[in-house]
Amino acid sequence: MTKLPTFSDIEKAHERIRPFIHHTPVLSSQSINQIVGAELFFKCENLQKVGAFKFRGACNSVFSLSEEEARNGVCTHSSGNHAAALALSARMRGIPAYIVMPDNAPEIKKIAVAGYGAQITYCTPTLQARESTLKKVALETGATEIHPYNYFNVICGQGTAAKELIEETGHLDIVMAPVGGGGLLSGTALSAKALLPDVKVIAAEPAGADDAFRSFYSKTLLPSVAPKTIADGLLTSLGSLTFQIVLNEVDQIVIVSEESIVKAMRMIWERMKIIIEPSSAVPLAAILEGKADVKGKKVGIILSGGNVDLGHLPF
Repeated sequence: MTKLPTFSDIEKAHERIRPFIHHTPVLSSQSINQIVGAELFFKCENLQKVGAFKFRGACNSVFSLSEEEARNGVCTHSSGNHAAALALSARMRGIPAYIVMPDNAPEIKKIAVAGYGAQITYCTPTLQARESTLKKVALETGATEIHPYNYFNVICGQGTAAKELIEETGHLDIVMAPVGGGGLLSGTALSAKALLPDVKVIAAEPAGADDAFRSFYSKTLLPSVAPKTIADGLLTSLGSLTFQIVLNEVDQIVIVSEESIVKAMRMIWERMKIIIEPSSAVPLAAILEGKADVKGKKVGIILSGGNVDLGHLPF
């Protein structure tokens, strides 16, 4: 049986990464509160380093390595925020980062990852190509592989965002996060249930990428097959570790339409004056659709990131 993280592991992670991460603000909007009839508290991980919560998990993973493990650097395959987060964390520790990226990754992400000093190897955009290329890179370099979400220290790092949110807001009735691979949701649920035993943890997912929703209610890990959504951070399937934690700790998973995601994203841009990416808007979309019953309640929401291609906005 694989060891699952506990809240005590998240507390240790928080101590470890505190000197390196941004302690992101928690914001509220009177006008959004009026619209939904609840008090919403947004944890702004769009203002985290590399523009996403992913920096917490990558940073914890890199700084957890022993000197010997760290010597040959770290590697991963990722076309998104995890690649940038791992590259920056490795640079901060002074070790190499080797990133395998699909050649069709957005130009803005290629530039970001290269800018943080990672060595990029491109491959064809299939999971098989990504995994086999990474195997080759790991073999050649001796680097430690850091999986984007199905990795003990990544989950512990991601759980620090909810820990900060709850320490700052005090009692919450509901805590919400988007779900893709489940790293953020797993860490969020572990922190929330440890600090607020009666809290309800609700995850939101696009209807066009509803594998976590189906896995959760069938109690069987189902892969994400040909997902289609503008929330490009939520295309991955749950992993073996994250699925176990989600089954143990999460109360509800709901799915939302693309229209609601765009509406929620636009609402946050217009009313809160902050930039979030579509994946971040999914929990608010669930509230706007009435999928999560929040009336009269205090709700904490993790805004997962703000890396959006300004040349291709959905509105």
